[in-house]
Amino acid sequence: MRFQGTENYIATDDLKVAVNAAIVLERPLLVKGEPGTGKTVLAEEVARAIGAPLITWHIKSTTKAQQGLYEYDAVSRLRDSQLGDPRVSDIHNYIKRGKLWDAFAHSQRPVLLIDEIDKADIEFPNDLLLELDRMEFFVYETSETIRAAQRPVVVITSNNEKELPDAFLRRCFFHYIKFPDHETMERIVDVHFPGIKKRLIEEALRIFFEVRDVPGLKKKPSTSELLDWLKLLLNEDISVETLRERDPKKIIPPMHGALLKNEQDVHLFERLAFLTRRER
Repeated sequence: MRFQGTENYIATDDLKVAVNAAIVLERPLLVKGEPGTGKTVLAEEVARAIGAPLITWHIKSTTKAQQGLYEYDAVSRLRDSQLGDPRVSDIHNYIKRGKLWDAFAHSQRPVLLIDEIDKADIEFPNDLLLELDRMEFFVYETSETIRAAQRPVVVITSNNEKELPDAFLRRCFFHYIKFPDHETMERIVDVHFPGIKKRLIEEALRIFFEVRDVPGLKKKPSTSELLDWLKLLLNEDISVETLRERDPKKIIPPMHGALLKNEQDVHLFERLAFLTRRER
């Protein structure tokens, strides 16, 4: 069970090492990196590469750790008892399994993705320490212990919105996905747009990386935004010549709504364009 990347996901050597180390150590792989660098997709591709089912738990600001284990619907049981429903005699009818329970009970070793763990409150990671460490938990309503049939491959993503507790970090294998360099980005683009003209890629990447280098940019465009931008350039049949006649450090690039995602950055480019016109 080794991850070597897939035809749809360009993985760097250090990322492959991190994934395989986490599998061998049987520790959660904590993946950080800029938004849009493929953290979530990584878990999907790991599952595809090793032939494992994928179980995804998307974390929200209101998510509680208990929801990943199970939830007991006492209100429904009380209502059904008042209505004389025979289901009330079996409490299992009111236990809703969470994503960790699904992963623990799976007959095949699954990949469990806990996506954007930093969205939840600060106690959320600590509340999962025991369960992720021992791969078991206790259901008080039924007095049973749920143990993992096979220890799942756990991938946890974070956008660094808040610091994670040290006790939680100690139990993880950590990897930071660096932003792709020019060569790696070419390979990523080639996967998503096979057969695209090389001149167009070269010019688009030149503009993209120069946009990222503009001083004062609040939100640098990511890999996913580059792919969206390229799709628009192809759809609108934007020529290489059109791209070349623009200096992205001074003039806003075409279809810029795919790259610039807030008004401050758009205004920054507009000011640069105005200053350029004045200098001429």
